[in-house]
Amino acid sequence: MADLPFHDRTDFDDAERGFIAQLTPAVIKAAGGKVIWDNDAYAFLGGECPPSANSSLWRQAQLCAKQGLFEVTDGIYQVRGLDLSNMTIVEGERGVIVIDPLVSTECAAAALQLYRDHRGERPVTGLIYTHSHVDHFGGARGVTGGTGIPVIAPAHFMEHAVSENVYAGTAMNRRAAYMYGQLLPRSPEGQLGCGLGMGTSAGTVSLLPPTLDITRTGQAETIDGVRIVFQLTPGTEAPAEMNFLFPDHRALCLAENATHNLHNVLTLRGALVRDTRVWSRYLTEAIALFADRADVAFASHHWPTWGREHIVAFLSAQRDLYAYLHDQTLRMLNRGMTGNEIAETMQMPPALEQAWHTRGYYGSVSHNVKAIYQRYLGWFDGNPAHLWEHPPVEQARRYVEAFGGTPAVVALAGRYIQEGDLRFAATLLNHAVFADEGSSEARRLLAHVYTRLGHGAENATWRNFYLTGASELTGRPSKAATDTVWPDMLSALTAEQTFDSLSIRVNGPRAWKERFAIDWHLSDLNEHHRTTMSNGALIHEMSPSGDGADLTLRLTKERMLSLLAGDNDADGIDHDGDMTVLHRLTAVLEEPTPDFAIVTP
Repeated sequence: MADLPFHDRTDFDDAERGFIAQLTPAVIKAAGGKVIWDNDAYAFLGGECPPSANSSLWRQAQLCAKQGLFEVTDGIYQVRGLDLSNMTIVEGERGVIVIDPLVSTECAAAALQLYRDHRGERPVTGLIYTHSHVDHFGGARGVTGGTGIPVIAPAHFMEHAVSENVYAGTAMNRRAAYMYGQLLPRSPEGQLGCGLGMGTSAGTVSLLPPTLDITRTGQAETIDGVRIVFQLTPGTEAPAEMNFLFPDHRALCLAENATHNLHNVLTLRGALVRDTRVWSRYLTEAIALFADRADVAFASHHWPTWGREHIVAFLSAQRDLYAYLHDQTLRMLNRGMTGNEIAETMQMPPALEQAWHTRGYYGSVSHNVKAIYQRYLGWFDGNPAHLWEHPPVEQARRYVEAFGGTPAVVALAGRYIQEGDLRFAATLLNHAVFADEGSSEARRLLAHVYTRLGHGAENATWRNFYLTGASELTGRPSKAATDTVWPDMLSALTAEQTFDSLSIRVNGPRAWKERFAIDWHLSDLNEHHRTTMSNGALIHEMSPSGDGADLTLRLTKERMLSLLAGDNDADGIDHDGDMTVLHRLTAVLEEPTPDFAIVTP
C-alpha cells in the first residue's frame, strides 16, 4: 500500500466539512433496551493501523466512522454514521423532506432528533426513497406515519423492495451476517465496517408505500416549496433507483450510484447481477444533465463532493471504473477466458488505482469481474469437466482420499501456509473439513488461514467473510442479527407476490401426489386468485375462468396472510367446499433455515 497517496487528506477534510454536532453517546437502543446501533464501539479507529488490518481499509473505516449532523449546503443537512446509510434532510417552506430514512425506525428517529436539536422542531413534509434497498426505506416510520405527505420513489420501487427481501430473503440474510460481519467483535482484529459504512442496525424495519412514482428522466416535482428534477437510473446499483437535482440549492443527490469506493456488481450476500454498462452510461448522463447546475454532490453513503470541477472529476472516474470493468471483461471472455481467469488477469488503469474513491472497499475488482461474466455467460465456463461436478462433500471426500487422507491434506496445507500460499492452503483445508467434519485440526488450521486472509484484505466484505468463517469453524453458526420478514414488508406484498413467496416454500417431493385448487376471493382488494397444486408445484392464476376449485375462500388479504402464517383458526371464514384442503396445503409447506451451514458441511 506504500504507493497509495496516504498524504492526501482531502477526504478527511470533506468528511468533516459542515460538521455541527455528534450524537453523544452514539448508542441507539430499541424500546426494550436492546442496543441496535453502537458507533462508539469504533473508537479504536483513532489509533494507528495495526498488523491485523489493511492500512487502506483502516483509512476507509476511519472516514466512515465519522458520525453526526453535517451541513451539506444552505438548507440541506445529512446525518451520517448512525446506520449503514446517510439520512439527508432538506428544509422546505413548512417543514423538512427526509431522504433515505436508514435501516431501522429507531436509528431514523434518533437521526431526526439530532437534526431537530440543532435546527428546530420542523415537521416532516415529504419522504424520498432513492432506491429499493432496505437501508434506504426501513426507518420510514421512525420519522413519519406518512399520512398526508408525499412519499416519492422510482418506478417499480415496491416490486423490487419486497421481492429481493422476501423471495430469497432467508439465504441473503444468512450471508449478510458474513458480509457485514454482524456477529464479529468491533476491534482491530475483528469488524472494521463494510467499506460502504460501518454496518447495519438491528432495529425495527418498516415500509411506507410510495404515493408518487418517478417514471421518467426530467420529471420535475415541487415538495413543500422545494423544486426537484429527477433522473431515473434503473439497473444500476439497484433495479429501481434515481438521481435528482435540487436546482435552487445547486445540489445533486447521486443515490448509491457514485460513492467513495468501487461498489458491488454482485453483492456477496447475493442479489440480481447489476449492469455495469448502463451504470456507466447513467453516470455520463448525470454529468450532462446536472454538472453545470450543481455546486455540491452528495450520496446515500459517505461524504459529499464540492465544486463543479471536483464533481465532474469524481463522476467521470466512477463512470470510467464501471465502463472499464465491463468492457475489459467482455473483451477477455470473447478471447475464451473464464471469469476466474479474467479476475486474475484484470489490470486497472493507474489513475483509477490511485484514486481513493475507486478502491475496492465494498465491491472488489475480483468478484465484480466474475459477476459481469455471470451476467453474460452464466455459471458454466464451457469446460465439460465443470458441467457435472460432484457436490462439495462428495468432491471433498474424493480429493482427500486421493491425497492420502485427512492428516496428509492437513500436513500439506501447513506447507503451503509456510510458503505464504494461503489461497491454496484454504482450498486444501476446505476439502479436509468437508470430507472429515470431525477433524479439529483441519478446522483450527482453516480458521487460522481465514483469519490471516481477513486481516490482509483491503475489501471490507472479504475481511468480514473470512473472519466470520473463522469464527464459525471454531464455534457454531449463529443466528443472524436481523430478520428480513417484517410485518410492514409482508403487508406490502401484492397478492401475487404472496402466492409466489408461498410457492417457494412447497416441499416438492412431499406434494407430488397432491392435486387440489383453492380460489381466494379477497374482499378488500376486489381480487380473485386461484392456486392449484400440480406435480409438486403451486400454480397461481389471476382472475381464473370457470369453476373447479376444491375450496373457495372469501376473506381479506390480512386474514389470508394469517392463515398462511399458520393460524389454524378458520372458523367464521366464508367458504364453499372442503376446508381440509387448506390443511393439505399448509402440510406441504416448510420453513426456511436461517442459520444453515456455510463453512462446514
